[in-house]
Amino acid sequence: MNQLANDRARRHAQVRYVLQLTLAANVVALALKLSGGLHARSLAVMADAAHSSLDAWNNVLALVLAGIAAQAPDEEHPYGHGKFETLAALAIVAFLSITVYELVSSAISRMVFGSIYPDVGPFVIGAMMASATLNFFVSRYEARRGRELDSEILTADAAHTRSDMYASAAVLIGLGLVTVGLQRADAVFTLVVAAIIARAGLRILRRSVPILVDARAVSGDRIRAIAVATQGVVDAFDVRSRGRVGEVFAELTITVDPGLDVARAHRIADAVEHSVAAAVAAREVVVHVEPAVPPRARAG
Repeated sequence: MNQLANDRARRHAQVRYVLQLTLAANVVALALKLSGGLHARSLAVMADAAHSSLDAWNNVLALVLAGIAAQAPDEEHPYGHGKFETLAALAIVAFLSITVYELVSSAISRMVFGSIYPDVGPFVIGAMMASATLNFFVSRYEARRGRELDSEILTADAAHTRSDMYASAAVLIGLGLVTVGLQRADAVFTLVVAAIIARAGLRILRRSVPILVDARAVSGDRIRAIAVATQGVVDAFDVRSRGRVGEVFAELTITVDPGLDVARAHRIADAVEHSVAAAVAAREVVVHVEPAVPPRARAG
């Protein structure tokens, strides 16, 4: 168990390190977009800057919650603090929702009533290209580390950063159209940015909500097969699991020969716990033991 605790501590430390690097990159991207947006008076660029500012704040929030998630189980949280990491992913969705609303309302307002059009020049184009390139490499790095560490928060933040890259690319297309005389393209592509952000939020929700509502984490048939394959186990049933990869909690009931003494039955249960935990990377497996019921007795 100490080894598992050490592994979790190393994992959380690596997650925080990745978040710190991402925060630094997002601050640089924000500075580039903000300077370019103010210089060009572009709503789409300023919208993208707002997106990057949320990236930075999300990283700060994620660092705080990742620190909480790294804490060991205690009296108030006997199952650990891992769900705080999932809550951080949902917090990202909340910020994304606010951003989408503000972008859509601003874009529609400018399309209907506005007369301010952006002044596109080499500076703003260069700033957007640099930020898009930065986001490309950061999102790839963060997504790869998220998969390696089985971290929802890194995967969610990588999706957000990737959406920022797509948004920057869309803004660049809009600015290109502005240069050829399509002035309203700036507002139109602001709506494109909003759609990209909304899509990223929906993807995060699909990953995070099942964990928070304790959806099944591992196939019951898989856990049962592992248990039944253990020497001394007659059958297995009432299989349940919840959590996420690396933080799975599983529970099941096994039946053994009713003639076994308590010590032998306990050793069989221990063997099942270790086998299941190793196979599904579970944090905790609880096995209940019952005597096998003869077929005739079961039928009666």
